[in-house]
Order: sequence, then C-alpha cells, then structure tokens
Amino acid sequence: MQRRFKIFFLLMTLTALILTSGCVEVQEVGGGSGGSTSNPSANFADTFNPQDNWLVYWYICGSNLESGNAAATNDLNEMLQAKLPANVKVLIEAGGTNQWHNALMRSGETNLYLYDSEGLREIATAAYSDMGDAETLATFLNYGKEKFPADHKVFVFWDHGGGSVFGLCQDERTGNILTLNEVRDAFAAVYDVNAENPPFEVIGFDTCLMATYEMANDLYGFAHYMVASEEVEPGNGWEYTSWLKSLGENPAMSGAKIGQIICDSYYRDCEKTWTESTVTLSVIDLTKLPNLRTAYENFGIEALRLSAQNPRQFFTMLGRTANNSENYGGNNRRQGYYDMVDIGDLARNAQNLLPQSSKTLIRALDDAVIHKVNGPYRSRGSGLSSYYPYDGSVEMFDMYANVAAAPDAHKYLYNHLIYGKIPAAAQPLMQGTDLQSLPQPLGGHIFNISDLDDIKIQIDRKNNAFVQLTNEQLENISSIRCNLAYLDEANDIILNLGSDSNVKIDWSKGTVTDNFTATWMMLDGHPVYIEVTAVDPNYILYAIPIKLNGVRVNLEAAYDIKAKQYKIFGARGLESGGMADRNLIKLKSGDRITTLHYGMTISGADTDFTEVEVDTFTVSQNTNLADERLGDGEYLYCFEFVTPNNESATSQFINFTVAGNTITTNELE
Repeated sequence: MQRRFKIFFLLMTLTALILTSGCVEVQEVGGGSGGSTSNPSANFADTFNPQDNWLVYWYICGSNLESGNAAATNDLNEMLQAKLPANVKVLIEAGGTNQWHNALMRSGETNLYLYDSEGLREIATAAYSDMGDAETLATFLNYGKEKFPADHKVFVFWDHGGGSVFGLCQDERTGNILTLNEVRDAFAAVYDVNAENPPFEVIGFDTCLMATYEMANDLYGFAHYMVASEEVEPGNGWEYTSWLKSLGENPAMSGAKIGQIICDSYYRDCEKTWTESTVTLSVIDLTKLPNLRTAYENFGIEALRLSAQNPRQFFTMLGRTANNSENYGGNNRRQGYYDMVDIGDLARNAQNLLPQSSKTLIRALDDAVIHKVNGPYRSRGSGLSSYYPYDGSVEMFDMYANVAAAPDAHKYLYNHLIYGKIPAAAQPLMQGTDLQSLPQPLGGHIFNISDLDDIKIQIDRKNNAFVQLTNEQLENISSIRCNLAYLDEANDIILNLGSDSNVKIDWSKGTVTDNFTATWMMLDGHPVYIEVTAVDPNYILYAIPIKLNGVRVNLEAAYDIKAKQYKIFGARGLESGGMADRNLIKLKSGDRITTLHYGMTISGADTDFTEVEVDTFTVSQNTNLADERLGDGEYLYCFEFVTPNNESATSQFINFTVAGNTITTNELE
C-alpha cells in the first residue's frame, strides 16, 4: 500500500499545469500589509516645450484577450475619451486575434489607425502581418518614423507577457511570440542605440511579467524610461484615458511624469474594479542601467565564486533565500513556472549569503526604479525582477541562456545549478580558481536525496509525526512541505487534498514535525485541493483548481495572517505557450462551483491519478473560504523534501485517524 500511494504522490509532483495568478475578489477580509505607492508626492518636473510633437505607438496584439473578452476594444474606448491636441498623436497597429469586438478592425488584415485631434481613422490597409514576428514590429517602428516624425515618442506593447524566458505578444492566429532578443533586434533595425539621447522617451508594457532586468537591459539606449509590471496584470490593464489626457493637456511633461501617471491611474482603476490585490507596476530610469548592470553582474559573480567552493551548501542556501523572496506568475506545480524573482527582495534576503554585493545592488535598484505601485499582497517588490530557476528545468534554463541581455555571470551560475558544472567560459570571472581542478559531480548531479525517499516517519510522546534529518541530508534540501490525502476504504478511493507549507522545521536540529490539527481550507464548507503559491510574513497565497460554471479554472486566494482570515481574489482560466492569462473572472451570486481533487483507487492496478469532481454548489453573497474541521475518518500524511533544482522525495506515509476532537497518529500498515 505504501508503494502505490508513493507512486501516486510522485505522479502528482511531476504534473505541472499552467495556471496563472488571479486578482479578483468576492469578499473583503483583511488587507495584507496594505497597498503602496513609492514617491506618492513626487513632482517630476516638465522637461520639454509645450509645443513639441509627441507620437505614441500602440502595438496591440489582441490575442484571446480580445477574441474572448473584448479587452483591447475596451482599452481603445478608454483612449477615445482622451481629447488630444494637434501635437499629440497615437499610431495604432492592431492584429493577432481571431475576432475583434468592434466594427473598425478586421482579424484577417493588419489594422493601422491614427488617433489625434481629428478623432480615430484608418490610415492604411495591408495584408495580415504576424504580431509575434520581429519583422512586423520593425516595420511598424519604421512606418511611424517615416510617416509621423515627432520630437518625443512613446511605445506601448499590449497583450500577454511571459517574463524574460518566454517574451510577449503571442499572436492568436499564428501562435508566435516575440522573444526579448527579437524586441531588441526590431528596435535596432530602425534606430541607433543612443544612451545620451535615446529615440523613445518611454517604452511601456501593458502585459504581464515584463518588468524584468533583462528587458530593461535590452531597451538601454532606446528609451529613457521603461514602464512595466513584475506580476501578472489583471484584465482591465492600464487606464488609457488618464495618462493620454494628461499628456494632451501638458505635452511639456517628462517621461518620468508619464510613467508616474500610468502607474497611479492603473492602481486607482484596479481599486475601482477590485483587482488591486496583487498588482505591480513600476517606472525604471534606463539611464541608470550602467550602475545597475554592474551591481547585478557583481551579485552574480560573487554567487558564482561561492558556488565553486561548496556547490551543494551554497545552492541550498540560495534556494531557501529565493523561496522566501517575492516571485511572480506562480512558480509552483499547479500554476506552472515563469521563474521570475524580485531582484531587490532576493538581495535583501541574501545579505548574509552574499555580503559583498547585496547592499550595492539594493542601492542601484532604488536609484533606477523611480516610481512604483504595489498591491497589498505584493508589497515587497522592488520594481524589477529577473530569472531564477525555481522549476529546475533544463528547457527553461536553455531558453534563458539564449537571452542576449542576461548577464553572463548568472548564466554560468545557473548552468552550475542545472547541469552541475561551471562552463569553461566563466574562467575569467573566477578570481584565480582553476575550473579544471574542481571536482565534477557524478552524472552532473549536485544533490542527492535518494536516502530521503520513503524515509521513516516517527511518532513522539505527544503523538506528533516527525522525521529526523542529518546535516548531510539538510544540505540537499531547499524547502519542505506536507501532502495530505483522505483515505476512503469503504468507497475504495484516496483523494489528494493538496500540498501545504504548514510544517514545523528546526533547520538547526534537522527536525521536521507535522502541524496537523484536523482542519483544512474549505469553500462554503467544502474541502478544496490547495497549493501554496507564495509565503510572506503577512500572508500566504494559494491556488485552488475548480470548475466555474463548467469551465476548468484556478481560484486564487490569500490567507491574511494579521486578520486571520482568507480573501478570495477570483478565478483565471488556463493558458498555454508560456503566456500568463490576464482574463479575470469575478465570482458572482448564482455561479456554480465544482471542487476538484485528484484520486485513485486503493485496490486497483491504476498508478496514475484522475481528476475527480467532488462537490457542486452555488456561489452566494456570503461565499467564503475558512479553515474548518475535517470530517471523521482516515487521512494520509507525508513530508516532501525539495532540492534547489526542484527534485523531490517523499517520506513514508503516516495515518491520522480523526474521531470528533481526537486525532490518533499511527504508522501506515
């Protein structure tokens, strides 16, 4: 029995469904640490002549955001509410969707429009161009440069985004996506790099996950400021009326002021639509990139040199640091992985591990990020993220290694983690360490947790289940969680209730103890399957797979530690191809929810799990999440040990018998 359950949980561990973060709320309970705005009273001075000409490029890759939810059409309507003077124009290229929800644009053509003091009008017709192709982007840039020369320019990307690894703008008709390399190549095909006087005042991303160091590094010399989000954006996205109207009223304003207005109006709009819980948006002064680049590269160099001295110990400590740092897009086996960590939070948490470079990096970030907004459940973000291999995937790392703007030191560092070897090309950074003399790990594996697989769980005098780990075993582990399942022998089924971080860990003594209290998260009294997506001193974020009105989605929620209450953000659909889903589904009275679990028979020969629909009920005004008492019965519990490269092993199972207020702990027969 132990072996069959072991196979079941290992299969669960290997499954990674791409579900992305949500931020719609159905009830207000608590508020994390409170939303924040940096420099709330900052007065960014006007820097230009009021008579100067402005051209705003708007690159709208409509994708399923438009075909499914009319999101691009809604933002175009917001634009139309901003009256513009003769010296401010918006040039629009729109495509990349199977269906437009307006009477102007056609899905089988390249749509070129101009919005100015005379209104919105079509200015050219052309055969369809792939919005996920660098040539399409370069052609649009060149068209604007030749047809509408301006003193100052703004460029806005609109669509999905997937961070440094995946890129942005997935064309729904072709499936193609712009990589970071392609974005830079497109700009370089039309404009020369000019760090002193870049061709664009602002380049912005009304997309998810693109406030990354790598993206900023790519745009250095092409723009003065970058505006982008570290986290998944909600479906409402930027609020186009406010910032375009402000630019029209004051064409003398600087790019810094434009960025500030974009951020602040975005956050206000999210508050109005109850989508502010996990939002981020920041303004980066790209003229500060040289100092930031040096600081971030030195951070990687220090880490690389330490990894050479004791790779297992160093990467374990770095992994624990990254796990405790704010990261974006999910980065867990239920939501999938985008592998993006906040640089500032990582540096703050790594000050003891990387003392020579952390503080300098924090200062450089504070200097470069001149304004930002953060929702109450994304309060620690510095404004810029970067790649960290949470998933340990060779494929993801290889994609990152191909990003030209990524620092070599970090590529070498993560190559060491993923492949177990520092490349020979890293030798000039190693300060005298001869790479050829370093011991090579067997088969390229730094970590070994084979002795933790099926490790025996013991029971102490207080009826608690625990495991005792040696120092050598601890050196292989970056995180520990628990798995819980319901054992129903009468109906011959085991149902997995999910994975949680609610375990007691004494890292100094190597003792890991259960914290099982016979309670579990329940939605209107119905037990749900859960996965932890983030742990913060003020809150814990969860992903909960459900069916909403018959459609498979991911419910997002937070446990507010101070308020001791849960808050439901809302639901998101599934997304593929590396692009985060911005489609927010707000729960409303009358919706039908079906809880989903993962099950297998006890007596049968099946070794794979099956998604099981368990309870169906109707959403009401009082629908809520709460920790409630589990019913009487048998529950299976095990510890799961995870390495810095995301390999895992599970202990033997222990049996908890719940009868009323009594919990009995027994070894599983």
